[in-house]
Amino acid sequence: MRPPGFSQEEWQTRVDLAACYRLVAHFGMSDLIYNHITARIPGTDLLLINPYGLMYEEITASSLLTIDLDGQIVRNADPQYGINAAGYVIHSAVHAHRPDVHCVIHTHTRAGMAVSAMKCGLLPLSQTSMRFYRIAYHDYESVALELDERERLVRDLGSHNAMILRNHGLLTAGPSIAQAFNTLYWLEMACKVQVDVMKSGQDIQLPPEHVLEKTWHLYQPQVRRPFGEMEWPAMLRLLDRRDASYRN
Repeated sequence: MRPPGFSQEEWQTRVDLAACYRLVAHFGMSDLIYNHITARIPGTDLLLINPYGLMYEEITASSLLTIDLDGQIVRNADPQYGINAAGYVIHSAVHAHRPDVHCVIHTHTRAGMAVSAMKCGLLPLSQTSMRFYRIAYHDYESVALELDERERLVRDLGSHNAMILRNHGLLTAGPSIAQAFNTLYWLEMACKVQVDVMKSGQDIQLPPEHVLEKTWHLYQPQVRRPFGEMEWPAMLRLLDRRDASYRN
């Protein structure tokens, strides 16, 4: 039930964002209390972000902080928690320069970090990997605390919704929380596939260029469907069967 003081649009965004945090934890993509998933409150330039100190599996709809694009806290249910400056730098950059983006996810997974350190980048080894045939890259500049890095980060992201932060991790974005999560899930899977294939020591088989282009094209949201939307209710049902406290 929506508590007083929240519009229906904001509360739904809070519930979906809390669900996304729980899903990232459920699928083994969290990093203790670190990293972030942000979502724009519909019709505003305000962002929702996790309290710095809670694990992803502890996040609830009401615990999320509201910040502006300058990183100032606008609403905080528990003042003992603040925000991580590095998360503000990365996420605010994307939200400020991409009005089409509603949600941004950044992870430090084992497979994602492994591929981020490979000079070859993400290889089109499987159908899942080919979805990211035109993925963006951003070179590592140390811990993301310098505001001037935002310009280079959004330049490298361009109009893409997935990017590998070299020697760092993964970033996905989307017009909805559902789409951003789906992109992250399959990008993570593509990284795991690459680590497995390279670990096998076997010769690598790659499809021809025209097949790679065709497969990438078929994963574009305007071609068949925006991946993530159809899957999202099933993701919420998964959480509800296990622990529905994210809705609080």
